[in-house]
Amino acid sequence: MITPKKIEHYCAENTAPESKLLRDLVIETYATMSLPQMQVGHVEGAFLRMLVRLVSAKRVLELGTFTGYSTLVMAEGLPQDGKLVTCDIDPEATDIAKRYWRRSPHGGKIELKLGPALETLKTIEGPFDLVFIDADKENYINYWELCLPKTRSGGLLVVDNVLWSGSVLEPENETDRAIAEFNRHVSRDERVEVVMLPVRDGLTLAYKF
Repeated sequence: MITPKKIEHYCAENTAPESKLLRDLVIETYATMSLPQMQVGHVEGAFLRMLVRLVSAKRVLELGTFTGYSTLVMAEGLPQDGKLVTCDIDPEATDIAKRYWRRSPHGGKIELKLGPALETLKTIEGPFDLVFIDADKENYINYWELCLPKTRSGGLLVVDNVLWSGSVLEPENETDRAIAEFNRHVSRDERVEVVMLPVRDGLTLAYKF
């Protein structure tokens, strides 16, 4: 995360509050998972829910479920007949997610696909109104190329961790370089209009023409 903690806290205090269910999920994630910071935070989650509403999404595709916070908060923004398909490979993390989805009135909108996303995506048909990519960073370009054709014209692709704690400025390892190359790839893609935002660890928003 690149935003100073005091600023992040101030933003959270002035953002629509989390439901108790989401807050309970945060607490369990930090208590049980080895990398709890993988979970999107309160502010980013609220932003994702807002984006779902702004594009009037009825179908959302997510790569990277983890313990299901982003999944659930986006499902909250969908209409009652909306659908969110989420992909992950971790049965331990997604078991936590499923428990919380069952407790939510929005859980019925969610479908989990467990398995490598590069294979799963071949079985998923579009179009989707919004795509959220937050999975393994080395495959970001591959995910982009598979997801963009499944996104409707006028739809939105949202990609997390594009600043990678600032390491994209001077990449030192494989993950740093993969994200930096992804950012260059997307910025040159004429199929979309792109804006990168310094929200949490960096978010790229891409409008598909």
